[in-house]
Amino acid sequence: MADTILFTGFPGFLGSELLPRVLARSTDATAICLVQAKFAGLARERADELVARDPTLAGRIDIVEGDIVQPDLGLGDAYDGVARTTTEIFHLAAVYDLSVPRALAESVNVHGTIHVLDLAGACDRLARLQYVSTCYVSGRYTGVFRETDLVKGQRFNNFYEETKYLAEVEVQARMAAGLPATIYRPSVVSGDSGTGATQKLDGPYFLLRWLLKQPRVAVMPMVGDPDGYRFNTVPRDFIVDAITELSARDDTVGEVYALADPEPLTVGQLVELSAEVSGKRLVQVPLPLGLAKFAIERIPGVFPLLEIPADAVDYFTHPTHYLTDNAQAALAGTGIGLPDKREWFRQLASFTRDHLGMSSAAMV
Repeated sequence: MADTILFTGFPGFLGSELLPRVLARSTDATAICLVQAKFAGLARERADELVARDPTLAGRIDIVEGDIVQPDLGLGDAYDGVARTTTEIFHLAAVYDLSVPRALAESVNVHGTIHVLDLAGACDRLARLQYVSTCYVSGRYTGVFRETDLVKGQRFNNFYEETKYLAEVEVQARMAAGLPATIYRPSVVSGDSGTGATQKLDGPYFLLRWLLKQPRVAVMPMVGDPDGYRFNTVPRDFIVDAITELSARDDTVGEVYALADPEPLTVGQLVELSAEVSGKRLVQVPLPLGLAKFAIERIPGVFPLLEIPADAVDYFTHPTHYLTDNAQAALAGTGIGLPDKREWFRQLASFTRDHLGMSSAAMV
């Protein structure tokens, strides 16, 4: 019997590129993409684009309307049939919004994941759950955070981090009880290393957009100690390549992989590189973290000018360093790695320059 892959998170930023790569493993495999009704039209358009790029995908991508926040995933009478036929689950769906309210974050990120786990437990033929978490399950843990770490008494910057942490706690509990699964923890995922393309301007794009809107001499507010903190970001193609590779191997079942930069730039280096690729001469203005966030949230005109949300500022004083030993060992010899940062940031700047009006909003 052919493989049937249940996929959540399509047509999102990672899911749109990962889905065809997963289907390319076998010409017989098919995918059921569980999509909220409001995104179904976009999902069908994107599926058509994938088929146009690769005709072997024709008839192999089924867009099914549903919602992970419902106990039956919104599948209704089709639930049992999906459970009988599904051989693998890729669970990417989540609210990736640093300003998300607690109730929405809990509903999607925590309860949605529990509902997917319940389906996984009901699948007689399930080979594995592939779960995309985040490095920021660490919250604001100070110091080294290993791939084997999870519950460290950490506090969190926002409800996105907290609910992704709670969701991974649930996944790891099911793994401990025997569920075959693999967990992937990306750091901040930015645009493609070759084109700079993204679906929303966030992460380092906040800096690039602010710099590109300014004249030749650009002012950059700097919070905290720019040489004492690091900003960990990686390109989408690295994440997609790594998950494609690791998810296909039997030796990765039961593992957790931090898909992050083992040697991230300091915030100071990140800002200097962003200014360089933007063609700007930088004037840095030191600001206390609290004052910067207060100004963005409370002083009229500051946010529309900067277009940097207050919640994003926390990541420029992030105290956690992520070890990637497990991921590096598993990817050794595959040719999958991180690009030259300078060339990558040139691509990010070029894309940003051409898309200054692109939204920073998440798909919710």
